[in-house]
Amino acid sequence: MGKIIVAGIGPGSKEDITPAVLDAVQQADCIVGYKYYFQFVEPYVKQGCECIDTGMKRERERAEQAFLLAEQGKTVVVISSGDAGIYGMGPLIYEMREQRAEMQRERSAVDGDSVAVSIEVLPGISAFQKAASLLGAPIGHDLCIISLSDLMTPWELIERRIKAAATGDFVTAIYNPKSHGRYWQLYRLVELFLEVRSPETPVGYVRQAGRDEQEIKVTTLAHFDPEDIDMFTVVLIGNSQSYIADGKIITPRGYALTSRLSPLTSEKPGQQIMMESFRTIKGELQRQDYPLDHLWALLHAIHTTADFDMQRILYTDEGAVETLYNKVKDGTLKTIVTDVTMVTSGIRKGALQRLGIEAKCYLSDPRVAEMTAQQSLTSEKITRTQAGIRLAVEEHPDALFAFGNAPTALMELCDLIRKGKAHPAGIIAAPVGFVHVRESKHMVKPFRDIPKIIVEGRKGGSNLAATLCNAILTFDDAAQLKPGRDL
Repeated sequence: MGKIIVAGIGPGSKEDITPAVLDAVQQADCIVGYKYYFQFVEPYVKQGCECIDTGMKRERERAEQAFLLAEQGKTVVVISSGDAGIYGMGPLIYEMREQRAEMQRERSAVDGDSVAVSIEVLPGISAFQKAASLLGAPIGHDLCIISLSDLMTPWELIERRIKAAATGDFVTAIYNPKSHGRYWQLYRLVELFLEVRSPETPVGYVRQAGRDEQEIKVTTLAHFDPEDIDMFTVVLIGNSQSYIADGKIITPRGYALTSRLSPLTSEKPGQQIMMESFRTIKGELQRQDYPLDHLWALLHAIHTTADFDMQRILYTDEGAVETLYNKVKDGTLKTIVTDVTMVTSGIRKGALQRLGIEAKCYLSDPRVAEMTAQQSLTSEKITRTQAGIRLAVEEHPDALFAFGNAPTALMELCDLIRKGKAHPAGIIAAPVGFVHVRESKHMVKPFRDIPKIIVEGRKGGSNLAATLCNAILTFDDAAQLKPGRDL
């Protein structure tokens, strides 16, 4: 009985050919393959072994030749670069065996003759594995491989796979990235990735991996130039956690974080869960290029509400979160004033204590009831939250004001600012409801010299106002979202 061994000879270096493949080559009666690859196995071929070249892009003829020889009782090795099962000869050999078996069954029904051929596939080091080792450790987490060759796969299907890889946050290896006739597909892939991935996503590529002409380059998605690429190049795109260090790409698996968590520290497990939630949210965002301080506020907002509409309606002035955090750090911001007690209750007590910040709500202050009673006797009737803001401005005109419930309170602050009675360190505008809510938020925007965070439209709430305060107080933790930092 003849035998076909489909052997992956690796990316091109003799040192990367496995012992099992070398042994098969040494035992072969015939070797079938593309002539370019014979140079890598030639020193191991036994005397008298027949080497048959079928030419480039002649895979089917190569497989048919292998079967004809094996059906003569010979041991045939079909060599394939990289791993024979990855865009290699392995699948074709098995498919052809089924076709030939069907033909032989029909023929044996007439003349009783049948020839059996056994098949064995020997794995090899794939080009993406070799490239990954040269680039550092870019494939440390979930990954996928996509070929941009549309010779046998419609481009519409390839594009769907590209989108799935990009949105799924897979480390992605690109085979057949470019040729003389296929010059635009790689540009399209980059365009699709940039729709959902950060421009700082690491990209590495290796040309002629493992061969004398080997070239290695590390860059980012924003600076990646498809003109550097040819058919001998493998491209690797990192995921949202991949980073570049000392010219190498690293994609963390998560071990470093786990080993640093101490069971004696009560805060860290909860913090780990929150950051894991942030990682999940970040991976599902429509954009990956938000400025860090806006991203930090957005993650808090979505984490609190599970509402991805926050991507559309959360507005922050440029650098607002970072500016307010720096005011906290340098001591110029010492007080947070809220419109209702539920906002105060939701602000992290540990952060307030650590930073020396006081969070206050004047709603239960006896002076509020007195003020509203007095105003009820005049033509100007005000709500209790409005009265609370008036008192707050008298005592803390430069506080951070956070609104999660009452649009009338926010409108009162805007009026006091225009009258020169208040100049807040910042404003969080997240009142919720149907009456005057939108208008109150529009009224805040003209104050260009006051950092603002606004939840546009009718949505909002005490929980949102509180979590946006927390985003400011914990902005130093946002550095963990940067590539190269553990979440």
